[in-house]
Amino acid sequence: MTAPDKRSMRRAIKGEIAKLSSSEKKSLSSQIFSAIAELQEVRQASVVALFASLPDEPQTAAIIEQLAQSKRIVLPRIKGDEMEFYDISEGLHEGAFGIMEPIATTPIEPSEIDVMIVPGVAFTRSGARLGRGKGFYDKYLSRKEFHAYTIGVCYPCQITDNIPVEPHDKIIDRVVSV
Repeated sequence: MTAPDKRSMRRAIKGEIAKLSSSEKKSLSSQIFSAIAELQEVRQASVVALFASLPDEPQTAAIIEQLAQSKRIVLPRIKGDEMEFYDISEGLHEGAFGIMEPIATTPIEPSEIDVMIVPGVAFTRSGARLGRGKGFYDKYLSRKEFHAYTIGVCYPCQITDNIPVEPHDKIIDRVVSV
């Protein structure tokens, strides 16, 4: 799929997400993350990488708070064209792109992450992912030290039958929607 095709696919799916009311997003997010909390991989994990959600993504605030009771939670921070994950125990502040980011200054090693919850614009049921186009997650998932179980999360309107996969695209282990 060429870049213009990916752009048009992103635009179409974002249009579908925009049709969801805030109460629908809240309800769907609750269902998605309730299912995730029950997954064996998540229950057994010590370190879970999540993301601070943007308005058009499944809302993560409640699951971050819930899982932080028993697990080490790490969130990403963007610097230049690289993404690193940091522990949230020192708190959060508004960072790049208006996204909440950890205050911590030392990134964790990719090998420390047991499970990573991954956002995306679109997913196939088999784990192909269309991101926002900057490649942050594909680059991180490509690190040789990274071995975590990956779970894509999305609203039902973000599931599609086909996303052509390019050599640099990483397949997600599991996709959770409702």
